[in-house]
Amino acid sequence: MEKKKILFILASFFIIQSGWSQKNFPNLESGKNSINFRGNPTNATDRKSLAFSDKGAWFGFGFLDSSETQAGFSGPFLMTEQNGVWLSPSFVSLELKDQNSQEIMNWKSALIDQNSYNSHLEQHFANEKLDVKQQLVFLSGHSALQKTSITNKTGKTITLFPSYNATLFLDDLKLSDENNILKIVSAKSTAVGYIQFLKSNAKIEISKEGYKAQTEKLVLKPNETKEIVVSQTFIFSQYSWEKENQVIQKTVFNTLLNNTQKEKEKLLTQLIVKKKSIYKDQVYSDLVAKLALTLQNNTRIAAEGLKHAGLFPSYNYEWFHGFWAWDSWKHAVAVANYDSELAKNQMRALFDYQEPNGFIPDCIYRNNLLEENNYRNTKAPLAAWAIWKIYEKSKDVDFLKEFYPKLKSYHNWWYKERDHDQDGICEFGSTDGTVIAAKWESGMDNAVRFDDSKILKNGEKAFSLDQESVDLNSFLFAEKNYLNKMAEVLKLTDEAIKWKEESAALKIKIQNQFWDSETGWFYDTTIDGKTLIKGMGCEGYLPIWSEVATAEQAKAAKANMMNTTSLNTFVPLPTLAANHPRFKPDNGYWRGPVWVDQSYFGINGLEKYGYTTEANELAHKLIYNAEGVLDKGTSIRENYQPVTGKGLEAFNFSWSASHYLMLLLEDK
Repeated sequence: MEKKKILFILASFFIIQSGWSQKNFPNLESGKNSINFRGNPTNATDRKSLAFSDKGAWFGFGFLDSSETQAGFSGPFLMTEQNGVWLSPSFVSLELKDQNSQEIMNWKSALIDQNSYNSHLEQHFANEKLDVKQQLVFLSGHSALQKTSITNKTGKTITLFPSYNATLFLDDLKLSDENNILKIVSAKSTAVGYIQFLKSNAKIEISKEGYKAQTEKLVLKPNETKEIVVSQTFIFSQYSWEKENQVIQKTVFNTLLNNTQKEKEKLLTQLIVKKKSIYKDQVYSDLVAKLALTLQNNTRIAAEGLKHAGLFPSYNYEWFHGFWAWDSWKHAVAVANYDSELAKNQMRALFDYQEPNGFIPDCIYRNNLLEENNYRNTKAPLAAWAIWKIYEKSKDVDFLKEFYPKLKSYHNWWYKERDHDQDGICEFGSTDGTVIAAKWESGMDNAVRFDDSKILKNGEKAFSLDQESVDLNSFLFAEKNYLNKMAEVLKLTDEAIKWKEESAALKIKIQNQFWDSETGWFYDTTIDGKTLIKGMGCEGYLPIWSEVATAEQAKAAKANMMNTTSLNTFVPLPTLAANHPRFKPDNGYWRGPVWVDQSYFGINGLEKYGYTTEANELAHKLIYNAEGVLDKGTSIRENYQPVTGKGLEAFNFSWSASHYLMLLLEDK
C-alpha cells in the first residue's frame, strides 16, 4: 500500500512538472486557442497570420498550417527589425531521419493538434513509430525556449538523427557559428539573435539562404522519451547577452513552463474574480482570457528610444510599432487590474518625453530612423485619469508624488497653448500650424465636426482650431477633479481647493456653452462659443462620462444613446449618428464605425448617472454583436461596423481589448 502511495505521489509530481496537464490550471483553459496563430508566412512582410509573444519580448511565434518535412513554430516575427518582419517561415524547424537517412515522419499527416494558451504554445505529432510533442514558452523579454519530446512507440530500439534548418526571408542578416551558437547580426537593428541547441554538440552549417544544424543522434529504446531544447534569443545592445545566457543555461524547461502556467493562472484568476455579477458565465471568463492575451501580445519591454515598457496599439499593423499618448493612458487603466508596474511604466514611457512647457508628444518609437516621434500634436488629456486609476489599484503614494507635478504641467499647458481667446475653454490644435495635426490631436482624425475647421495662431509653435471642443473640455474637467483627489492624498490643501474651484467654474461653462436642449446633445461650438457645430457624434456623451452634465442633460442624452435610429445601432454608439447624412459605416474611420473606447465612455457614463439597465443593454450588444469578440480564434479589432458588426482596421488591437476588459470588471 505504501509503495502504491509513493508511486502515486511521484506520478502526480511528474504530471505537474511536465506542464502538459492543464487540469491544474483551470483558468488557462479559458484562453485555450482564444486567438488563431496558424499560418504560413510567405515573405518577410506577410501579415496574414498572428504571432504569440510574452514577457514583453520583441518577437513572436505561431503555428505552421501544414508541412510535410518540418516540425516547428512559424517565425519568429521580429519586432526588433524594421517595423516587424518574419525572419523565416520557421527558423527552428525539426527534421528527423533514421540511420538509413530516410525521413521517419511526415509532419503534415502526423499532426494531432496545435494548442495555444496564454502561457505557451504546444503541438503534438504521432505516427506508428513515434510520438512527438513540442512546446514553446518565453523565458524573458529576450528569450524563448522550445522543447521537443520524442517517444519511441515501438518494441524496438530506434536511432534518430535530428537536424534543424531554415531559409531566410531577409537579406540584411549575417549568420555565424560562435562556439556552437548560431549568431544573427542585422544591418538594420542593434538587436542580435542567438540560437542555441542546448546540451547538444550541434554541427552548424551556414549558407547564403540560411543554415542547417545537425544535433547529436538519439538512440531510443522501446517506450523511451528523449528531449531536445533550443533557445532563441533576440536581445538589444542595452541589455547583457552574457547575463541572459547564464540564465538560459540554468533554466530547466519544465520548471519554466510550470512557473509560467502558474503566473498566467494567477493573473486570469485575479481578473475573473473581478467580473461584474452579470458576467459570471464561462463565456465571459473566456473573453477575459482573450483580452489579456491580446494585451500580452502587444506588450514590449523597454528598448532604445522606448525607455520604459508599454503596449503597442497592434504589433500586427506595420505603422503601430510605438507608443501613442491617448492609447497609453487607456492601456494603463486596463493593465492596472493585473500588473500595476507595467501600467506605471506605460505612463512613464510617454512622460519620458515631456517637454519643459508640459507638452507630451503624440507618439514615440523605438528607432527614429524608422519612424520619427510625432511632436506636431499631443492627444486628449486622459493622463490624470490613468494615474488615478493606477493609484486606486496600487495605493502607491510615491507614484502620485512622481506624477503629480508632471500632470500639473501637462494640464496647465493646455490653457497656455490651446486657449486662443483665453476664455478658459480650450481647443484642439497643433504645434506646426497644420489642420491635419490639429485633427490628430483630438484622436478623431476625420470626424465630421472638423470638416470645415480652420487653424488659428496662438503663439510660437502654438495653434488652435477655430472651434472649442466639448470632449476636450470634458476631459480637462475630469483632470481637475483627479488632480484635486491627488492633491488631497498628498496633503496639498491649497492646491486641492484651487482644483475644486476651477472644476466648479468649468462645469458651468460646459453645461451652458455646449448643450443643445432642442436635440438633447452636446456639440462643439465656434471659437466665440456662440454657435453650435451640430452633428451628433460620440464626443457628445463625454460630459456624461466626466460627470459634468446635469441630471436633466444626462437624461436627454441617454434618450439619444438608446435611440435605434441614431446611436443604438446593431453595435452601439457609433462615432457618428446613423441618421446623419455623412454617416459612413464601412471604413469611415471616425465617421460611423464603432470604437470600443468611445462606446465604453458612453456606457460607463450611463452607469455613473444610475442608468444601469440601459448601460448593460448597450454593453451586451457591444460584446455580442461585434464580429468574433466571443468567438474562439478571432482577434479583437481596431473598430467595428455599426450596422453589420464586421471587424475593421487593425487586428489584435490593444485599446479595444482594454475597454472590453474595463466593461467586464467591477471598477473598484
